[in-house]
Amino acid sequence: MAGGWAKDGAVSEQIEASINDELARLKARKVPVGQSLTHCADCEEPIPDARRAALPGVKLCIDCAGQRDTRNAPRGGINRRGSKDSQLK
Repeated sequence: MAGGWAKDGAVSEQIEASINDELARLKARKVPVGQSLTHCADCEEPIPDARRAALPGVKLCIDCAGQRDTRNAPRGGINRRGSKDSQLK
């Protein structure tokens, strides 16, 4: 049920495209490889055994990894709406 000039299923296609873009971005991320460290490379706190078993090659504790992830979070999105209001923000 699309309104105006949009074809039927346009909203679903936009949602699918957004999901596929995010999945592609996640798959392109570097994954740690090799031997896991016993202590964090940044703060030197011990890395729990469960984390080292779950992520082979992990080098950061959960807190430092979370801080690093939030530092890299800001990124530009794609304007799929195409309205003037969304372009002005």
